[in-house]
Amino acid sequence: DGVLKLSQCGGSMEEMQGVEDDNHNCRAEAVSVCSPAQVCVDSDSSSDTCESTSALLLDSTSKFLLNTMTAEEYRTVYWPKLERAIEHLLTQSSMEHISISYEQIYSHVYKCVCQQHSELLYSDLMWKIMSHLEQVSSELQASPPEDLTESFNVALTRYTAALHCIVPIFIYMNKFYIETKLNRDLRDDLMKLFSDHVAEKHVSTLLPLLKKAHSMPFQVKPSTMASVVKGLYALRPDWVPLAPALFSRFIPQIDAPALESQLPYYAAQDKTLQMELSQNGFSRGDQSRKRALNMNSVCCDTKSSELSKSNA
Repeated sequence: DGVLKLSQCGGSMEEMQGVEDDNHNCRAEAVSVCSPAQVCVDSDSSSDTCESTSALLLDSTSKFLLNTMTAEEYRTVYWPKLERAIEHLLTQSSMEHISISYEQIYSHVYKCVCQQHSELLYSDLMWKIMSHLEQVSSELQASPPEDLTESFNVALTRYTAALHCIVPIFIYMNKFYIETKLNRDLRDDLMKLFSDHVAEKHVSTLLPLLKKAHSMPFQVKPSTMASVVKGLYALRPDWVPLAPALFSRFIPQIDAPALESQLPYYAAQDKTLQMELSQNGFSRGDQSRKRALNMNSVCCDTKSSELSKSNA
């Protein structure tokens, strides 16, 4: 009937094109967005119609290809926005509030992953955070020894807080690139960066300061001591042998199980600790008052018992 027939190419994206027959009635035919070579035309169709159809398909394909993200577009449009967001999250303090559109940032990550830029995105993310941690390490290096413990605690706390935001933003990359192709986890990789570029550079100075602070109560706030020791253990459990007594004060089940044969040794340790506390001004108080209270309690119990018997 002089109708242009288009073959089904198996594509999922189709367009509806009007085709006019001999009676000038327009009918809709499904046109798959495929290459022009896959378009089949009846022998009685004109070459002009074939050329116009091919041009239409080429135009549709061109529009589809225009939606792809080039490496240059990633580098100039998408990554700068992601980099600024990461910088804000890494440097903001707990008292600051920075307005960031998490939906927009997540959508950028999603598009970068879908457009096959996962490897580039992962590399840039690691580089950005590594550069930040190098700066943090330099600042800790310049910190006075008496302030190093507190400064390290602030740096570690701020970094872990930033990861609570950064990891969810890059969850799509983590799921479809890091876990699938690298067999790792994004949070583990980022914590390892802190361990390698910050903690490892200062642990040899930090542990002696922690030991000294532990032997002198309240030289460092107990909460800070606990936070730093637990943080170091979470980063690298193999640091425990460097200061086993220190870690055992804050991390349970690090020491070997208690043995009955070691009871005299444990008692001697407790006695030594009591003497150290006493020498540092922590007295046991007036024990005679405690004994007097105990005696009064015993007398009261005796009188109550006798009264109960007499009433009976």
